Amino acid sequence: MNAEQERLQHPAWKRWGSYVSDRQWGTVREDYSANGDAWNYTTHDMARSLAWRWGEEGIAGISDDKQLLCFGLALWNKRDACIKERFFGLSNKEGNHGEDVKELYYYLDATPTHSYMKMLYKYPQQEFPYEWLVRENARRSRQEEEFELLDTGIFNDNKYFDVLVEYAKADTDDILIKITIHNRGQEDASLHVLPTVWFRNTWSWGRHNYKPAMYKVGENSIGISHRDLAVSYLHFEGTARTLFCENETNTLRLYNYDNKNPWPKDGINDHVVHGKDSVNPAMEGTKAAIDLDITVPAGQSYTIRLRLSDKHADNPFEYFDKAFTQRVREANDYFGHLQHTIASDDEKLVHRQAIAGMLWNKQFYSYKVQQWLDGDPAMPTPPPERLKGRNADWRQVNNEHILSVPDKWEFPWYAAWDLGFHCVTLGMVDPDFAKYQLLLLTEEWYMHPSGMLPAYEWQLGDVNPPIHAGAVYRVFRQDARAKGVKDYTFLESLFHKLLINFTWWVNRKDRQGSNIFEGGFLGLDNIGVFDRSAPLPEGVTAEQADATSWMAVYALNMLHISLELATHNKSYTGMATKFFEHFLYIAGAMASMGKEHTGLWDEEDEFFYDQIKVQNKSIVKLKVKSMVGLIPLFAVEVITEETLQNNPVFAERMQWFLDHRPDLALLVSRWYEDGKGDVHLLGLLRGHRMKRLLARMLDETEFLSKYGVRSLSKKYGEQPYSIHINGGELKVQYVPGESDSDMYGGNSNWRGPIWMPMNFLLIESLRKYHFYYSDDFKIEYPTASGHYLSLKEVGTELANRLLKIFLPDEQGRRAVFGANEKMQTDPHFKDHILFHEYFHGDTGKGLGASHQTGWTGLIANLIIMKNSP
Repeated sequence: MNAEQERLQHPAWKRWGSYVSDRQWGTVREDYSANGDAWNYTTHDMARSLAWRWGEEGIAGISDDKQLLCFGLALWNKRDACIKERFFGLSNKEGNHGEDVKELYYYLDATPTHSYMKMLYKYPQQEFPYEWLVRENARRSRQEEEFELLDTGIFNDNKYFDVLVEYAKADTDDILIKITIHNRGQEDASLHVLPTVWFRNTWSWGRHNYKPAMYKVGENSIGISHRDLAVSYLHFEGTARTLFCENETNTLRLYNYDNKNPWPKDGINDHVVHGKDSVNPAMEGTKAAIDLDITVPAGQSYTIRLRLSDKHADNPFEYFDKAFTQRVREANDYFGHLQHTIASDDEKLVHRQAIAGMLWNKQFYSYKVQQWLDGDPAMPTPPPERLKGRNADWRQVNNEHILSVPDKWEFPWYAAWDLGFHCVTLGMVDPDFAKYQLLLLTEEWYMHPSGMLPAYEWQLGDVNPPIHAGAVYRVFRQDARAKGVKDYTFLESLFHKLLINFTWWVNRKDRQGSNIFEGGFLGLDNIGVFDRSAPLPEGVTAEQADATSWMAVYALNMLHISLELATHNKSYTGMATKFFEHFLYIAGAMASMGKEHTGLWDEEDEFFYDQIKVQNKSIVKLKVKSMVGLIPLFAVEVITEETLQNNPVFAERMQWFLDHRPDLALLVSRWYEDGKGDVHLLGLLRGHRMKRLLARMLDETEFLSKYGVRSLSKKYGEQPYSIHINGGELKVQYVPGESDSDMYGGNSNWRGPIWMPMNFLLIESLRKYHFYYSDDFKIEYPTASGHYLSLKEVGTELANRLLKIFLPDEQGRRAVFGANEKMQTDPHFKDHILFHEYFHGDTGKGLGASHQTGWTGLIANLIIMKNSP
């Protein structure tokens, strides 16, 4: 066991971490408007002056796990109108494809206990083009590309600073901080570097009156006093000014009434940039910055060392370098062990940065809906319209935990189905944290009393695909492999909560009792011909191939969990039988529903489609060849003869059901045909249907791209799908890049791009099918190529295509960077990877949220999978 693995046994090592959001402004939590206009209620311009109620934001920020104290970096290039304390980006309405961060920063390294972390921020030496970015993106249509910071040419002459921020823990409450400023330009350049420490404002809201304090201690230390923190000092080197103000709102600037405090939150900004008398001369407050006015010679670097510590020392930096070097070495040892099966240095680089992004995207998340709706005693009463508005029926939500979020700028909140995928990657490095995440969403202060899991803060009641059970079982197995013992307490507690959620799905999303489900958009924001989350007319019901398939997957996951628990406690045998039968009922309904229904499988096209059922029983099939029709491939599991022998009661009950319903057994499974090694297959697809779906999926003129499986058939680029409903024509066209629709703000697209989580599940499914069919079963890959591979080999080839997004090709170019020459060729850019929300269906270019390492972090799992037997 290496040093980092030993630290993982002690929770105190995770007390401090990268828990500060990249963006707090424009979030639902901070919106107290009557109409729910979160993007305009708090803005980037307001952010430097507004004390946040629910959390903190910053650059390279760290905090304790209650976010009582934060540390982050601020910079000023002596040209901008304000200091750079937070990343800039466009709101949903400002971006031509929705919200979009307009900065260049990279999460380069991290260990699971945050004992070592590294990130890079590229800061222009010229005036930051805030207005230009807003103006140009507003001018562009949805059919045009986004206008990025690099497009302004501000980096063309290398007139920028590479700001490298590193953290290394000397102990659980003793954090060494190194900031290295590289001048990439050909001329000397100066700037203010402002390492900043501040308390989250917990005292202004009228709920308690305790107020912590900071103050100057000697020449090179700031004293920190908080009754709930061990950290007591911020030490720094050299000669610098220490500036103090209060982390309280500048009401004069924002609302035109006098400040209660003469040194508000933006006092340090106003003092540095404008020379105002806006910092406390008594050198005390709740926010403090160390102002280092430095000049960095051309092509050279300047290093700043600080120490955030619970220890007073006469020479706090005496062993700094030795301790720092040790943590870097231990991080290398840790990843060396984790990557021991990976031969390629390029794959190791992508894998390590993917893991780093996952760990940097952990965030302290506080949102107490009842308090949010009611308002705080010391604040104005919120408008009464809110009591019937967004999230008003989720008053039990009381969130205040460290959570894995998709992207701390674009999506600085948890999302139910994103989180499930996150945990599959996090489970490789920190299964305890992954288990904690999965447990949280089922706790009473997250889960709705009805049994629904919260979706995300913009609409907690939206319906996400039910992947939680699958994530639970995967993490359970990862944890068992890591520790050599199975955590049945975890699995059992989650099973009971998931049973409630499964029942919610059955009772709420199968209104006809037909085992055909609806669910709304189910995370696939704009994949259909219309907004699937919009209410349908009276008497009209949507019957969704994806919702029904997800429920088949859910039933299989619960079956597997039940069988696992039955080895530990035989009382779970009955639950295994229940979910076995439930899966067969769903599978039968999907395939054929008798005289009144046609099923979701279309015999003519040999594909699964959504359909609309109207009052007169007529059915309209929405014949869009999309990811919706491929999701049935996910519903597959293999049960071994050994499992049946270990659960004889289940085997007996199962056989009784199969004997009495041979129609279902023959329709959806090959139960009576043993596979290789006495295994049995449970899946929605028998051989023929599976082959037909795979033939489309692996057709390069339809779904198969050089970089993975697209979310919509490419054929719709030439001839869009069209249907007439209620006298109007609705169309769906293949769009390989950014969305051309304003559905959901236009900030995501399922009409062509490649999405990592769906590809991951497809690869997993192929490996499961292979486990049953063995190497003897081969399919054509790609379709019409005359080249045949086993299903496992096809999965490996798909993984290789996804890897091509990130790995350099023969010319040293990475598809993720698109045509950007700076990113492709500059030595200070080309090896810093961005893990985007999704990827261009034809070129592999990264699109959407640029740091959504969340589910795109699954590439780390695929690298391990590809390099394992």
